Amino acid sequence: MEIISKRKIWFIISALIIIIGLGSLVMQGLNLGIDFTGGTLMEFTFDQQVTTGQVREVLAEFDLDKKSVIQNTGENGILIRTISLNQDEIAKIQSTIKDKHSSAEMLRTEMVGPTIGSELKAKAYWALLIAGIAIVAYISFRFEFKFAIAALIALAHDILIVVGIFSLLGEKVGSPFIAALLTVVGYSINDTIVIFDRIRETVKYRDKESFAVLNNKAVLDTLPRSINTSMTTLVSIIAILVLGGATIKPFMLALLIGILSGTYSSIFVASPVLVEIDDWKKRRDSRQTA
Repeated sequence: MEIISKRKIWFIISALIIIIGLGSLVMQGLNLGIDFTGGTLMEFTFDQQVTTGQVREVLAEFDLDKKSVIQNTGENGILIRTISLNQDEIAKIQSTIKDKHSSAEMLRTEMVGPTIGSELKAKAYWALLIAGIAIVAYISFRFEFKFAIAALIALAHDILIVVGIFSLLGEKVGSPFIAALLTVVGYSINDTIVIFDRIRETVKYRDKESFAVLNNKAVLDTLPRSINTSMTTLVSIIAILVLGGATIKPFMLALLIGILSGTYSSIFVASPVLVEIDDWKKRRDSRQTA
């Protein structure tokens, strides 16, 4: 199987998906949740357990079921995070919940302002930047700088695909989405390093073959491991995505897209980009010595 020699095909496939995602980002942007845009927090307590599904049914009467994040707090508590509401709307929701669950008692209501959203956004950018710098430093130390650049390009590929598809689907983007992105970064780089480690071992003992041929052999040697690991992980993710409920859906969906993209990029992007960088360096060195 020739993977490296057909690298332009894989590059074109990746570029098409990324361009479509970027087009969606430009046209409609991301569906930012209240973590970023601000909104209203409401916390209730009950004398018995009330599920998030029961509360979501109440919010559906106000067309807020898909615009809200509902979490269990403590033994019998419920925390609702939703879009900005005025006092009348909050009072109607409180009254409806009280009608359906007589023991309901509102503990607090808070307005989450855009300042908190900006703070979260800045922390998200910093988290990704620090993760990127740490990855470049580690791979440059463990391998070579060109391996770090190839790995970073593969990670950027994965993040752009996840963000682009979320924009296309109009899925809600909140703090769990950022956590999912960082998880995808960790998973993808782990898969890529396994292949890079095999490349380094192969290059060390087979110096008569070209770097591209050795890369292809290394990718094929690790291909079953990469696919089997991803498949077992994806089975768990799909199970939780289907059965886990609405609250956890954005996180699991981002993981699903990210791990699919990460598996693809570790096989079809990282090593082919590494070969391209190596070819470019050889051409540059050849011009300098000519």
